Amino acid sequence: METEDRSSLTDAQRSRVEFARRDLAEARTADLAVMPASSLILQVERLRGRLDDMLRLLGDLTEP
Repeated sequence: METEDRSSLTDAQRSRVEFARRDLAEARTADLAVMPASSLILQVERLRGRLDDMLRLLGDLTEP
């Protein structure tokens, strides 16, 4: 997104983007090699949910 587009986001939309960024940052720093399988599954599900939310947000923003 361009800077001017970010300013047109509502507070709720900006919050959704920030949660997605935070989850991605946590996933990037996690040591996946030592995580138990159950934690890996939770990580994948959290990221899957965030991806779905971001795609819905993009759809909302680009619909005519």
